[in-house]
Amino acid sequence: MPDRLTVDTALDALRAAGDPGVAAEQAAYHKTSRAFFGVRVPVIDDMARGWRQRISLPARLELAAGLWDSDVHEGRVAAAKLLTQARIRPDDSGAWALIVDWAEGFDSWALADHACAAGARRLVADPARVDVVADWTLHPNLWTRRAALVITLPWARLNHPSAHDTAIRERVLDWAATYVPDRDWFIQKAIATWLRELSKHDRARSTAFLEAHGAAMKPFAAREAAAHLTDRPEKPPLP
Repeated sequence: MPDRLTVDTALDALRAAGDPGVAAEQAAYHKTSRAFFGVRVPVIDDMARGWRQRISLPARLELAAGLWDSDVHEGRVAAAKLLTQARIRPDDSGAWALIVDWAEGFDSWALADHACAAGARRLVADPARVDVVADWTLHPNLWTRRAALVITLPWARLNHPSAHDTAIRERVLDWAATYVPDRDWFIQKAIATWLRELSKHDRARSTAFLEAHGAAMKPFAAREAAAHLTDRPEKPPLP
């Protein structure tokens, strides 16, 4: 396979796939001076998948780093997509370190979520990395603090967690409890999302958290967190 795909070549491909009208809409929505090409995420996903297949892992890491540093919105999305896969061998190749480096400078929910989708897979591959994420909960950057809940969502979605998984789940819930006094909408939304996902798999634990902290959450967040906990009416008996 080819050893390299340059950042300029990748950006040219993204630019060619863009739509100026969509770019203007995206820039207005995200309210940032960052460059937008107007490429839809599914298109970026397809392009990144093709690049992953064409180039070696070292070249992919180099390309991902360069695309993130380009500060083009689609370039950063593509950078995250290049690292979004369950298995990366060797797992200590540098992908996790790159995502951790990006997390320090997250500045929007959209790009943080794409990077966290990649990072969550690296966490599942090596749960000891949760120790690194713990430091994010005290970070001065709002988006980095929020990312601590987004990147750990796999532990909210386990049907049959091991003892170790349960310990990680409890650790994240402790983080969420410390976030409750934070009135920022995005922080409250992140708490709500974690609890809503948890409620699909561990109703009792999600309920217990809301009983302890729900009254202190913003009303919209408490409602969203409890969305799957409301009692459903019983079906009438068959005649």
